[in-house]
Amino acid sequence: MFKEIGQLASLMKNLPRIREEMGKFQDKLGQIIGEGDAGGGMVTARVNGSMEVLKITITDDALKGNDREFLEDLIVAAVNQALKKTKHLVAEETSKMATGLGLPPGMNLPGVG
Repeated sequence: MFKEIGQLASLMKNLPRIREEMGKFQDKLGQIIGEGDAGGGMVTARVNGSMEVLKITITDDALKGNDREFLEDLIVAAVNQALKKTKHLVAEETSKMATGLGLPPGMNLPGVG
């Protein structure tokens, strides 16, 4: 019980630094980029840490088939893969930041992830 009280007191003392780091982290989210592809690279997608789709690239080969449903499936698969990779990268960065702030392992930071 006393250990938890000590951790809470430490967090309260570091609150200004935590807020500052959280602000920096929010800015950094736009720089974290994950990429996914589908159909052997026929479709690629890039997503940033704010979970915004930045770019979709479709090769000429993907367009040759004139198969709209197939192309839509490739786009969905590429975007989902990019989102998954980006979420993993964001989680890694969140963990690094939390460790750097001396937060207990597994503690959820508000507004992150």
